Order: sequence, then structure tokens, then C-alpha cells
Amino acid sequence: MIKLWFKSGSPWIWFTASAVSACLIMVLGVLGLIMARGIGHFWPSELIQFSYQEDSGQVRDIVGELIDTSITPAAMAKATGFKMSADEDVLVQYQVKTGNRDVSGADFRWIQERRVKQQSNPSELIAVERREWGNFYGRLVAVKDGGKVIAEGPDAMPVLQERLKAALSLYEQISHLEKKQIGAVNYGLERLRLEQRRLELEKRWDAEAQKRIAAEKAALDGEYKKFQGQLVALYQDIRKGSFVAAADDGSEHEIALAKVVRVYEPNKMSVFGKIGHYLNKFVEFLTDDPREANTEGGIFPAIYGTILMVVIMSIIVTPFGVIAAVYLREYAKQGFMTRLIRIAVNNLAGVPSVVYGVFGLGFFVYILGGKIDRLFYPEAAPSPVFGTPGLMWASITLALLTLPVVIVSTEEGLARIPKSIREGSLALGATKFETLWRTVLPMASPAMMTGLILAVARAAGEVAPLMLVGVVKLAPSLPLDGNFPFLHLERKFMHLGFHIYDVGFQSPNVEAARPLVYATSLLLVVVIIGLNLSAILIRNHLREKYRALEG
Repeated sequence: MIKLWFKSGSPWIWFTASAVSACLIMVLGVLGLIMARGIGHFWPSELIQFSYQEDSGQVRDIVGELIDTSITPAAMAKATGFKMSADEDVLVQYQVKTGNRDVSGADFRWIQERRVKQQSNPSELIAVERREWGNFYGRLVAVKDGGKVIAEGPDAMPVLQERLKAALSLYEQISHLEKKQIGAVNYGLERLRLEQRRLELEKRWDAEAQKRIAAEKAALDGEYKKFQGQLVALYQDIRKGSFVAAADDGSEHEIALAKVVRVYEPNKMSVFGKIGHYLNKFVEFLTDDPREANTEGGIFPAIYGTILMVVIMSIIVTPFGVIAAVYLREYAKQGFMTRLIRIAVNNLAGVPSVVYGVFGLGFFVYILGGKIDRLFYPEAAPSPVFGTPGLMWASITLALLTLPVVIVSTEEGLARIPKSIREGSLALGATKFETLWRTVLPMASPAMMTGLILAVARAAGEVAPLMLVGVVKLAPSLPLDGNFPFLHLERKFMHLGFHIYDVGFQSPNVEAARPLVYATSLLLVVVIIGLNLSAILIRNHLREKYRALEG
């Protein structure tokens, strides 16, 4: 019976189904972990005050968020140096995010449950999100304006929120002035400097050119002085506001409102208040720039860079992949050389991605980019323009990496088109090119989209080659802005995959960065799914459109 069962092939069906089920469970488990940790990152945690006995025997207050709990068997705890009594079976420890890094030197601390004398959730505790030094936890003492106390006690929090709102408005104006208006002036001055250098190299730096450049520079200098005056006034206004807060050790610290993002009382928040806080944090995560070595703030530049790179890569890889597939399937003589090319294309799909990065750095950046700089940008020397890693080289490198996928998918689509359709088109008087352009390629477009979907899925998550050809930890400006020529292909950019690597493994404060790693990973998965769904919808539309012709 067993032999007959094996001969019937049923065991292999069960084995295959089991393997697929196990893979699905693992994938869903990973996605579930990322989703749970990533979504929960923005929810405001309650602040706990622990009365804790230190090693010296002194009892002091520790204020912070409870992050994790560790349970260690007594034998293991003794082996690591903890003193355990005979009646203790386990050692329970709490990881507390204490914040106040500028006071204590650390954001997190492990405390032992057995030394906690009392635990409470005082409603007056405040959490302060700062642009530097991480969060501050403590109690609000007073609000100041120009160094003078304007509110204390219960009346201090409403006044603080009002002053903070005004400070945030001033900060947005300062940011707009520095990044947009003054940035545009600096860009214009640099453009004039390069134009002057180019005219000097071309021996065309005459009196007329000098007069024109001087007039344009004078106009830009005038704009710069005007913006600089506005900036000085804004800085004077924003530096007036501050507040005094007491840390858990009783020490009082004055915090400038210019360095504060938000202040809230998590222990007083209602459910709706926490939902509003959550939504604000989530919007900030999607739309704001990073801060605190990428461990706080938003990741908008990384989202922007990822999507822009994938779009440019798709524009490059699709025509080249389709043209190569059409030639191999429709025009090339099917023989040894064609089979050899197909084997080479298939082998390229298995080359490690970092090898493509090394090739892109050596060939695209140093050779092609260097030649482009010498031919078209001699005035920028010795500073490279395209002879340095940037968005264009990263997109081309990933297009080369995903090219085999598009070629193979398009070839498969062309092979599925019935020969009778080609013959019918030719019989009606169409040329071979017209047959391809008007009949064969439209019917093979779903297969092309399948190749593009696979290419996008792989390119969006690649990190290793990008580290060599254009991605950076923090990009000072976006590749697409309002300065001519608007799309700056030579600029370096941020990427979600590299951001995850940098925050998770290169951050100076790994514990603080860990929740952001999950949130960014979840967002990267969502971006990839979104790009793929868009391509899948287009593919399904094309498939339905040409289904009747295939039949």
C-alpha cells in the first residue's frame, strides 16, 4: 500500500503543499512582527515613576517609559555576576527609556524588579521631544519669555503649548528661508561662479560678460542680504522662549523652545488624545526630515529618493530589456550564438548585487562620469559633477542588475504569441516591423509588465550596490527641486533600504533607533507593494484588453 501510495505521487503533493505553507507562515510571521513593532512605534507610552534602590542602598526616583521585560533563570543570573538569594528562582529586569541623555549620559537603563520599592504614574509628568539630545522626561516648573518667568504651576502647561505653537511656526519660517529662498540664492551664486569660470576657459571673459555677471551677482547679493536680515529677526524671536523642567533627580534644566518639537502629558491623555498624537507622529514620520542621526523625526527624503530612483530605473530598463528580447526572439538567427547569449543573460541574474555596485562605481562613475565632466563641465574642476556617485549612476546600475529579468519575461511573452497572428498580419500586407509594433508587442505587454514588476520589487529593496553608487546617510537637498534644471541626476540621495541599514547597524544609539527600524521596514514593504500593485493593475488591464485576440 505504501509503495502504491508513493507511486501515485500523492506524497510529493503533500510535501510541496507543506513547504509552501511553511514558507507562507514564515513570511506572514515576519510581516506580522514588522507590522506590530512598526505601527506601535508612534503610540504614546505612559510614563512610570519607579522608587528604586541603587547598589549603594540609596532610594531614588527613576522616570521613563517601560520598553521591555527580561526574565533570567537564577543560575544564569548568578553566572553573569548577580547576587541571588536562595528563594529567588528568576531575575526580573525592566528596560526603561529614561531619556535625559544630556543629564545622565544614556537614554536607556535596566533596573531589577526586586529593587523597585514603589511604582506609580503621576499625572504631572511631561515628555519633551527635542531636536537634540533625545527626549526629556520630568515635571514642568515654569515658562519663560526673554529670561523672565511668565507662568508657573498649573497654569504653565497651557501657556507652554501656546508659546510652543508660535515657536514651531517660527521654526517653519526659518527652515523655509534657509532651505528654499537662501538655498536658491546660493545655487544661483554657484551657477554664476561656474559660468564665469567657463567663460574664462573659453577665452570669452570680456567686458560685456563681466558686466552681466556682476549685475546678476549684485542682484543675488541683495536678495541674500534681505533674507539674512529676515533670518536674524526670526532667530531673535524664537530664542526668547524657554521653559524650566525638573528631571527625576530633582535638578532643574532650562530648555529652549527653538529645540523642542512637542511637549505632552501622556499620563493625562484620553484615548482620543492618544489617537491624535499617534496620527501627528505618523504624518511627521512620512513628511518630515530626519534628526538625531536619523533616529528621530521623519524619513521623507528616503521615501522620495527610493521612489524617484525606481521610476528612473524603470524608464531605463524597460526599453532596453524589450529591445533586447525582441531582437533575440524575432530577428536573431536561432543558433549557437543566440543560445550562448541567453545563457549569459540568465547567468547575469545570479551575479551578486554588490558586484554590480563595484562595476557601476568603476565604469559608470569613474570612467563615464569622469569623461562627462572633462567634456561638459571643465569649469567645475577639480570638484566632480557626474564623476562622483549620484542618482543617475545608481538608477543605471540597478537597471543593469534587473535587465535579465525584463529580457527573460519579455521573451516568454513573445514566445506565447501564436504564430498564426504574425502570419495573418503579414498576409494582410503589414511589414514585419508593423506586425511587431501594432500586434505582437501589445499582446506581449502583460509579460513585459510582469518583468517590470519583478525588476521594481528587486531594485526597491537593494542596498549593497547603492552604497557604492549614490546613496548617503543624509542628503542635504532633494534630487528634484525648483532650481533649474529641476531634476539633478548628479546629486546623492537617501534610500529606505540603506536608511534601515544605517539606523539599525551604524547608529550611535542603537536602542533608541530600534523602533524606527521596524517602522521604516514596514514602510519599505508598503512602498514596494504599492509600486507592484500599480504595475499589476496595468498588466491586468492589458491582459484583459488582448485576451480576445489571444483566443
